[in-house]
Amino acid sequence: MNIYRSHNCDELRKKDVGKKVLLSGWINKKRDHGNLLFIDLRDNYGITQCIIDKENQNFSILEKMQLETVIKIDGEVVNRSDETINKEINTGEIEVVIKNFNVLGTCKELPMPIFSDQEYSEEIRLKYRFLDLRRKKIHENIILRSKVISFIRNEMNNLGFLEYQTPILTSSSPEGARDFLVPSRLNPGKFYALPQAPQQFKQLIMVSGFDKYFQIAPCFRDEDARSDRSPGEFYQLDLEMSFVEQEDIFNVVETLLVNTFKNFSKKRLLEKKFPRIPYKESMIKYGTDKPDLRNPLIINDITDIFLRDDIKFEIFKKLVKSGSKVRCIITKNTKDKPRSFFDGIDKWAKDQGASGMAYFTFEKDKEVFGKGPVGKFFSQEALEELMKKTGAKIGDSIFFACNKEKNLEIITSLARNKIAKDLDLIDENIFAFCWIVDYPMYERDEVTKRINFSHNPFSMPQGDINKIDFDKPLEILAYQYDIVCNGIELSSGAIRNHIPELMYKLFSIAGYDKNQVDQKFSGMINALNYGAPPHGGIAPGLDRIVMLLANEKNIREVTMFPMNQNAQDLMMNAPSEVSNDQLKELNISLKMKK
Repeated sequence: MNIYRSHNCDELRKKDVGKKVLLSGWINKKRDHGNLLFIDLRDNYGITQCIIDKENQNFSILEKMQLETVIKIDGEVVNRSDETINKEINTGEIEVVIKNFNVLGTCKELPMPIFSDQEYSEEIRLKYRFLDLRRKKIHENIILRSKVISFIRNEMNNLGFLEYQTPILTSSSPEGARDFLVPSRLNPGKFYALPQAPQQFKQLIMVSGFDKYFQIAPCFRDEDARSDRSPGEFYQLDLEMSFVEQEDIFNVVETLLVNTFKNFSKKRLLEKKFPRIPYKESMIKYGTDKPDLRNPLIINDITDIFLRDDIKFEIFKKLVKSGSKVRCIITKNTKDKPRSFFDGIDKWAKDQGASGMAYFTFEKDKEVFGKGPVGKFFSQEALEELMKKTGAKIGDSIFFACNKEKNLEIITSLARNKIAKDLDLIDENIFAFCWIVDYPMYERDEVTKRINFSHNPFSMPQGDINKIDFDKPLEILAYQYDIVCNGIELSSGAIRNHIPELMYKLFSIAGYDKNQVDQKFSGMINALNYGAPPHGGIAPGLDRIVMLLANEKNIREVTMFPMNQNAQDLMMNAPSEVSNDQLKELNISLKMKK
């Protein structure tokens, strides 16, 4: 028998009554009933209630024992009385009478109670992360994460993929975020970069003749933290396939995600076949390329209606003439909502930095009219056209805003979510996936006016490559795609550009000459000259997948040892200073800003 335990703390049942047992774990709770002391003993697996009589010589010692002390219990399993059975735990029909105990690990006064659901500051939680991880919900989240990764590995093997590892120390390359740099001792003045993603390596694996690759890959990006993004490092399911088209990638990922989400959640999938939504359409209908399809509200472009002479809403008409657009959101059967609801949305929009949200309700007496502050500016004919264009009915309301297109997309996207929340339109028991497709290859920087890649620079442009009009780069679409669930982007992917001459041309449009491409992507561009197959892939974020399955809003809750918002590990005191000797060995000197 193991000297620490004969059973774990979730294992004992009625059939074990009368057995002599050894249990080890943490003191989770204590309840002193005078002559009896009840101790909830906790380990990784669950909780067992233990009791000790006041006549036992160990009673007073255990009575004073600090919570979270690690102890070993030597005792006997007995039945609980009917009135004390706890149906909330698996061991709730029995308890263990303590005969003897040993302290295995002492515990100081706790900076935060483990058993409490009370929220604590990020600083406390991350400094004492080893305590935070003992809390029931987050402990379960980390176990879920492990199970999800194991399940995904098995599913990928079943789909014919093989797992390969790619280097952690590599070269710096422009992939959208800042690199973490590592100085080379053996090559003074030169630096490795931690991979933002195994992008080039997984393409090289395809060029090497391997057909289906995957990896649970660590990625490193020096970027700011968000609720759905960890600063510093994260993990993704990296995959790549040869001789495939876009739909082949979609079919693999859909199979994987449907099976994973069905296995680990009781929530319903809105659709097993994920909708394909063109980028341009998504930006108009949802104001974003990360739409939450649980939200039934749709954004409509009604700019052209404001060209009518029988609309007297002059503020918007003038803005439209100067290049602004007008977009609206229809809310069904909201004519009986109080004025405070409508004014609340308008005030909220102003708080977001917009000029507000105009509104009125479609109503009918003898004829159609707009009930609300600006309804009087619209003729009956204009209202009828507006209803026809948007699908609005009598009793529905309209919220609309006017601005330059990018600003308008931002406010209407936020308004769509705000209104849906206020009207309780979002079903929290649904996972709604979609693909965003047909991304533009390039975009123009509003400040510098430069042409930049809008997505992955290694993507294949759509259409016959011999007929692409490179003089109109903003019109070129790429085989690039994102997968989104409940408004959260899980991943970007693409069919790759495997033709060197085409790659040089596409990079030249973004301001890179041939020498720069050769220097930045030497390994890959060289390999593409030696027989590269058509290939493509994607890399769903594991942290975000687990976050959705755990029903958490912050990625920190599903990450074992996350950093804080400033990319600091408060528990390990990283990043930290290094000695002058270490710097000297690396041929580095520091010049700090004053």
